Amino acid sequence: GLPVIDLDAVRISSLPPVVDYPVRLLRQLSVLPLVRHGHRLTVAVPYPATLTELDELQFATGLSVEGVLAPVDQLRVTLEDYLAQNEASMMDELDGVDDSVSALSFAQDDDPADVPLDELEAENDDAPIVKFVNKIMLDAIRRGASDIHFEPYESQFRVRFRVDGMLIEIARPPFTMRNRIAARLKIMSRMDISERRLPQDGAMKLQLSRSRSLDFRVNTMPTVYGEKIVMRLLDPAAAQMGIDHLGFTPTQREYYEKALGQPQGIILVTGPTGSGKTVSLYTGINILNQTQRNICTAEDPVEIKVPGINQVNVLPKIGLNFAQALRAFLRQDPDVIMVGEIRDLETADIAIKASQTGHLVLSTVHTNSAAETLTRLSNMGVTTFNIASAVSLIIAQRLARKLCNNCKTPIEIPEQALRHEGFSDEQIARATLYAANGCKQCTQGYKGRTGVYEVVPIGDALSELIMRDANAIDIDRQMRLEGHFNLRTSGLMKVMEGTTSLEEINRITRE
Repeated sequence: GLPVIDLDAVRISSLPPVVDYPVRLLRQLSVLPLVRHGHRLTVAVPYPATLTELDELQFATGLSVEGVLAPVDQLRVTLEDYLAQNEASMMDELDGVDDSVSALSFAQDDDPADVPLDELEAENDDAPIVKFVNKIMLDAIRRGASDIHFEPYESQFRVRFRVDGMLIEIARPPFTMRNRIAARLKIMSRMDISERRLPQDGAMKLQLSRSRSLDFRVNTMPTVYGEKIVMRLLDPAAAQMGIDHLGFTPTQREYYEKALGQPQGIILVTGPTGSGKTVSLYTGINILNQTQRNICTAEDPVEIKVPGINQVNVLPKIGLNFAQALRAFLRQDPDVIMVGEIRDLETADIAIKASQTGHLVLSTVHTNSAAETLTRLSNMGVTTFNIASAVSLIIAQRLARKLCNNCKTPIEIPEQALRHEGFSDEQIARATLYAANGCKQCTQGYKGRTGVYEVVPIGDALSELIMRDANAIDIDRQMRLEGHFNLRTSGLMKVMEGTTSLEEINRITRE
């Protein structure tokens, strides 16, 4: 039996902020957040309770959820008061937003001149909407979000941020604001505000200060309840953070820097979407970006603009694909070429030809490991001789959320369980493992991300296996014999260091 609570004695203002929890689920399950201590959340559930409510909320929030019982009618009234007060306080907050938020300056990609916001306001004269959109964008920047989602549903409208790779709900603006917010974002991104039936792409530049600006890529998608809009934040500073901050081990970093120092060859970075491949590539490009080098890149689209580099947006619909761009680069006297992705035999062949004629080529392939990258090229139709002679280095990677140093908690795990996870006896003897907890400084116990890498230089033994058209299992075995860590081993080392949790490494390395 769960304890029973009298909700009449509960003050709404003392309850946890609603932005931390999925409002749709709170309404659907009729559960009311009461108290949060670190990673533990106590909620009121309707009497009689099925307890499936707790499981669903636990899954959605990632918190340990405990329940207390409350009468159904009392709970329904208190929950609506709680959600209504949150919406009202959000609108009060908007009214109190400093007018300087409305004086942000934007520039469009097509027009490098700054467009003052008041000029845009004349086209969409709706001050609360202007303030709300600007506040959301500034909040996303402060939280280090990579994407902002504006999502209309049947009777609700929500805003979510992707922070450290995970979506978190930020706000529930009034449902009636959805079309005006969409119009505002489309005006800022220079889209057609009258077109609501087709997806559209746009872009804008936010001038944060005289020296710093931030690019936004904006996409609209018509859904059954209105237009969903996603904004991708593209911060040029991300590519400037330096190789020290990526998360390589000293040996892995040495391999990458040595490959970058070669006059020719192909460096391939591999991993799923959102695994940090672009930042790894641009970190290498920045190391190479010197006056004596001509660097050309072909991307779909260009995400991070870097002075001193010739960057090309590929446009397949007019015939400018990666292969076409590569052919053009070879007539531009390049030293270094970066191509966003090798997707087909034509692109692979030209990249290999370039690398064999005195050019350093960097690119990505969508595979899960270093060994699979080599077999993927072979499956595309690239000859084994060309793969063995051209590819100099492969970096397979994932991004793991870093534990918040302010609140991470040491945990005890049985030795047998640690062995099962892949820890050696030596590691177990000296390991202190930590778990996520949660505090005001972080998102559910995590803050920031670090790379987890498998970095493999292609030496004679691997070249011989490639020439024999060996399978991925044999190639992987040779990589381990040479002492190169796979993603799992690299991840467990991050757990040993206290950088991340075992739970997080299991999430990203257990395909």
